[in-house]
Amino acid sequence: MISNQVIQTSIDELKSITKVELCVVDVEGATVATTFDNANISLELILNFIKSPADSQIVGDFHMLKIFEDGEVMYVLISKGNGADAYMIGKVAVSQIQNLVIAYKEHFDKNNFFQNLLLDNLLLVDIYNRAKKLHIEAEVPRVVFLIEAQNDKDNISMELLKNIFDEQPGCYLTAVEQKNIILIKNVPNSTTYDEVEKTAQVIIDMLNSEAMLIAKVSYGTIVNELKEVSKSYKEAKMALDVGKIFYMEKSIIAYNTLGIGRLIYQLPVNLCRIFMKEIFGENIPDNLDDEILTTVQKFFDNNLNVSETSRQLFVHRNTLVYRIEKLHQSTGLDIRKFDDALTFKIALMVVNYMKYIDTLE
Repeated sequence: MISNQVIQTSIDELKSITKVELCVVDVEGATVATTFDNANISLELILNFIKSPADSQIVGDFHMLKIFEDGEVMYVLISKGNGADAYMIGKVAVSQIQNLVIAYKEHFDKNNFFQNLLLDNLLLVDIYNRAKKLHIEAEVPRVVFLIEAQNDKDNISMELLKNIFDEQPGCYLTAVEQKNIILIKNVPNSTTYDEVEKTAQVIIDMLNSEAMLIAKVSYGTIVNELKEVSKSYKEAKMALDVGKIFYMEKSIIAYNTLGIGRLIYQLPVNLCRIFMKEIFGENIPDNLDDEILTTVQKFFDNNLNVSETSRQLFVHRNTLVYRIEKLHQSTGLDIRKFDDALTFKIALMVVNYMKYIDTLE
């Protein structure tokens, strides 16, 4: 619903241009916004006017006009003045406020529609019927972004995102939970995921530079029909969760690049525990020191190349071999061998997943 402040701003601007005093009251006679002291206007007079079939009425210095929404009286506008100008300005004000009411109602309806669409609260027939009424295209490519800004207590990120995307056709910003913002964006048919990634980077850079906020952005796959938007949203949500567990260093996480992390995320915890026990017995590697973890990660990054890893870690080759042998002795896995390296990589990811699950319980 349109706020009183918006109406107040509207009639203040009209008064500054026309010098005509204006007042808006609701159907109970309570003042919504005014530019003058309206204490001399009888409440009984206003209520009788609302009940009457007339759309306008003149009483002394006051012109009273009804503001409608869907055929029902929503407000009464009072224009103060004797001449025809006061009446004409009153009509202009009524038209402006009615258009504002329609615009805000449509915005609210679209927001409500997309929230229910994302949460799968609509039947298929309702999706297309409501979309038609709200002038939302049904068959265009779309992608859903999920934006999480840390320590955004004043909701600055939403305002900044509105500045960028509100004016772009086919972009809708909403939220279904307090900590995340959802952007549903129409994209051209030829759009690649590199271009989607660039949009995510623009969001990250803007929130960082404009509000000094550290943000993470995830996105789902591009979908071609309105009914599939919830699928892209669920993918973006999973990508954000998986990113927090396995890819903490990344600020942008795409669903189609999650790889093994997505598979592990969907495994039952009991199955993960069984896997860890079968591989390591009682010596589950959940408390390796930072030196070993850094060594292993760099070793994996360099495709199990000992020479390149030792160079990047600024350690002698023999020192690196010693660390790998030490890990071999404690876990039974020689990460210089591909199969053992793969097993250990998955094991580390499973450990991170189990720790994440423990924090939720």
